[in-house]
Order: sequence, then structure tokens, then C-alpha cells
Amino acid sequence: MQFKIISKQTLLLIGALSGLTLITGLFLYFFPKNLIQGRAALHVENIAPIPSPEQANAQSSLVLVGRPLRLKIPGINVDAPVEYVGLTSEGAMDVPKNPENVAWYNLGPRPGENGSAVIAGHYDWKNKIPAVFNNLHTLRKGDKIYIEDEKDANTVFVVREIQMYDKDDDAYDVFGLSDGKVRLNLITCTGVWNKIEKTYSDRLIVFADKE
Repeated sequence: MQFKIISKQTLLLIGALSGLTLITGLFLYFFPKNLIQGRAALHVENIAPIPSPEQANAQSSLVLVGRPLRLKIPGINVDAPVEYVGLTSEGAMDVPKNPENVAWYNLGPRPGENGSAVIAGHYDWKNKIPAVFNNLHTLRKGDKIYIEDEKDANTVFVVREIQMYDKDDDAYDVFGLSDGKVRLNLITCTGVWNKIEKTYSDRLIVFADKE
């Protein structure tokens, strides 16, 4: 499972600013383009807009939410350590090293901050170990998800909806949606395993909002 990154707007910004001798500020928001289990992809064709100076100042004045340590979902008996993952050398989001762990995309919002925080987990078995999100599909609207952070604070999220995506669908609303609300999106693979492509056919996304 991996997340590839694209930044079309970055190229436009670089071209527009190439004649300047001094760049005083450039905020780039990178969002995953592809989610891969094996080599499967879930496409995101947009990135978030660059915030205005007023928005940036307002955000910088807020007390930072602690980094997530554990993800707990009582309804499916998940109590998993959170790994922090960024980009690989190929420009893809890294994956949890342990199938029993989850991975927070640390180039996006922290769970509890405004925006869409994304946490991914493996599906199926690996080395005879069951993956953390094998039962994610059994969650229902109203179920609660808990994030424990490094400040010993717990943020509670409530499942809003669960959707299935084809591996090649546009998933901007999973990674790029920034509407001023605090969201947490959980994502994993599901569906039929394609032996040739070494990928699952679908993606399961759980959308949750802060309680």
C-alpha cells in the first residue's frame, strides 16, 4: 500500500516565479495521488489551494495538536501503534512496516487539526500475521474512533460514512478536502485480488468527523 504524490500547481508556480530574484513565501501542499496495496492505485488529481497570509497567520497561532501515538477502534478491536510515514525516493507515501500497525501521512494534517488527516493500514495477511484493517469494512455510521497523541490527549472521531472506490477513481475528497472541519479518513484495500497486477480491485475509505 503506497501513496504517490503529484503537484501540478507546483510546476505552474515555479514557472510563474522563475523571473523573480527573491521568493518570500511558498507553501506547497502535497497530497497523495495513488494508494497502492501491492501495486494498486487510487488517484487524486488535485491539491489543496495555497492559504492566504491571513489564513496562514491564523493557523500558526493555534496550539499544535500532538502527534498521534495510537489508533483505537473498539468496534473492531483495533488498538494499534501509529507509524509516521512520508515519501519514498520514488515520490510515494511509505507504508507501515508492521502489518499490525497503522501509518499516518505526516505531510498532511495531524488528526485533530483542521483538514483531512489520513491513516492507512494493511489488509489481508502478511507473513501469517493478520493485518490491522482486516475488519474495517464492518464499521458502521456512528461508530467511534479514538486517537491518542503524545500529549496524552484523546481525540474522538465519529464515522460519517463508508465508501468503496475503484483503485483508479479520483479520491480528492479523501486526501485534499479542506473545508475548515476536523476530519479523519481511514483507508485500506479490499475487493478481488488480481494475481497479474498484484493488486486489489477496490479501496475502502472510512470518513470520520471530530466528535
